[in-house]
Amino acid sequence: MMPAVANFDGLMQEALAEARRALERGEVPVGAVVALDGAIVGRGFNQPILSGDPTAHAEIVAIRDAAQRASNYRLTGAVLCVTLEPCLMCVGALVHARIGTIVYGADEPKSGAIVSTVAAPALPGLNHRCAAVGGVRAAECRDLLQRFFRERRRRGIDPLPSEREMPG
Repeated sequence: MMPAVANFDGLMQEALAEARRALERGEVPVGAVVALDGAIVGRGFNQPILSGDPTAHAEIVAIRDAAQRASNYRLTGAVLCVTLEPCLMCVGALVHARIGTIVYGADEPKSGAIVSTVAAPALPGLNHRCAAVGGVRAAECRDLLQRFFRERRRRGIDPLPSEREMPG
């Protein structure tokens, strides 16, 4: 059963707070939260640069946090809310964690794997299906990312490899 849409706005507010934490640390501002039974049990923000880990996307960090707190790698029925459409790697992690609903803000036309480049949750052969809801507070999510990249260009900072294709 999918949670009420009204809850998605509050979850996105928390995901945006995580994205701002990434921004404060010089990371691409993407944030995520995992809610289980209506309570946030996992939080994460993008940190591949800080951690030196290319898999440290906000979704992965939030799933790891939630699994640890829940003492279970299966987060059956959980809602993952993220500010940017997840990439293929992150969708794979969501499937393995048995996330029930993926909620995202801004579309990612270059590498988004929910609707933009591929409908990954619907790929044949997967042993789990997730519901997906996009566009929640999309303008706010997109604005945060655009401001980050605009500021880096203004300051003449060399683009990071992750900036050529925004992470999921």
